[in-house]
Amino acid sequence: MAPSSSSSSSDDGHENLQGLGDDRSALQKHVAFFDQNKDGIVYPWETYRGFRAIGCGILLSSVSAILINLALSRKTRPVFSGFEFVFSNPKQVRDGFRGKFPSLLFPIEVKNIHMAKHGSDSGVYDNEGRFVPSKFEEIFTEHARSNSNALTSEELMAMLKYNRVPKDYSGWVASWTEWKILYFLCKDKSGLLHKETIRAVYDGSLFERMQEDRASAQKKS
Repeated sequence: MAPSSSSSSSDDGHENLQGLGDDRSALQKHVAFFDQNKDGIVYPWETYRGFRAIGCGILLSSVSAILINLALSRKTRPVFSGFEFVFSNPKQVRDGFRGKFPSLLFPIEVKNIHMAKHGSDSGVYDNEGRFVPSKFEEIFTEHARSNSNALTSEELMAMLKYNRVPKDYSGWVASWTEWKILYFLCKDKSGLLHKETIRAVYDGSLFERMQEDRASAQKKS
């Protein structure tokens, strides 16, 4: 699979991924695959259907939907008290980051997904959810030993250990889970997770391709 070739780099070293006719960040595009009705909100059942669409089993899809929405919903729907709202950042208010009551449906707001970014990660997404090319290349210059354009299982585990922030246990678990699922689903027959595959996951284009490949295979069977 080839990564999206339609992109541009800004002067601050970030890349604005294009091709969808909008100005969403790479992280927003990554998450938007799971927003099936495109209303800007991802509910647990949409997360479940997204995982099923890319080939995950019922158990993995169910557990992922529960844990992901439980973990991210509150972070993307910040709760401000009246005092905090009055003195909150005007830009946050203008951009729609107003506090909201917690919902038992555990929705994830796509526009605020950068607020749920966890620690102990690769740094490929910056704090605004933008793609950072230099950090992406660093994955391979620092950790790819047997093949300059792919990671083995051992190299992947070494990278996760390298990225760990001390005592950031939730970040450790989140990073391990994300990368191990990606490796499980996308490694080749030689056990390699290729650079172009990893590149495509950062803007969500990999999910679209996996869904199309799975649908095509089901039609043939």
